[in-house]
Amino acid sequence: MRFFVTGEQRRQSMINLIILMFLGYIALFWVSNALMYFHKMTLTPQSVIAYYLGSEEQFTEPKSYQSLLEVSHFHLFSMGLLVLTLTHLLLFTALAPTLKLWLTGMTFVAAVADELAGWLVRFVHPAFAYFKIGAFLALEASLAALLCFTAASLIAQRAAWRATAPNVEPTAGDALRETSGP
Repeated sequence: MRFFVTGEQRRQSMINLIILMFLGYIALFWVSNALMYFHKMTLTPQSVIAYYLGSEEQFTEPKSYQSLLEVSHFHLFSMGLLVLTLTHLLLFTALAPTLKLWLTGMTFVAAVADELAGWLVRFVHPAFAYFKIGAFLALEASLAALLCFTAASLIAQRAAWRATAPNVEPTAGDALRETSGP
């Protein structure tokens, strides 16, 4: 990640491209996350309650302890790594430090809250359905902000590099030689 700070992205355009492709991949994850949520629920508390507590009208059972535990086990690890990676990349953007701090904190809190909210709806009180909806929206908004700010920073850096080195287009071969050593 030092290439953001030291300006090595000028010599390592391949790293810049790889991170942009990673962000594209995470954008697909972001879309699929929303699609999965809306396949199961809507932004109404009644749909969240029906999903976690079951519904006689829809002939669905309440979510079991085992089911929630399996989902949480996987999500806590994978979302932790995702948020760590995206917030780490955010550190090297030109955003104000205070904004970076707030966005990082908000993303971690939203990810934990989104995971916790299902448990609260199922085992504490159905009124936590509002919390689940808010946590989901906060997580989606914070992930979108991380993606957009980081991608915009990388694109701006590429544009600045091109402006300072006119008529010199790096090739994939150049980038490979730069990263593979002498």
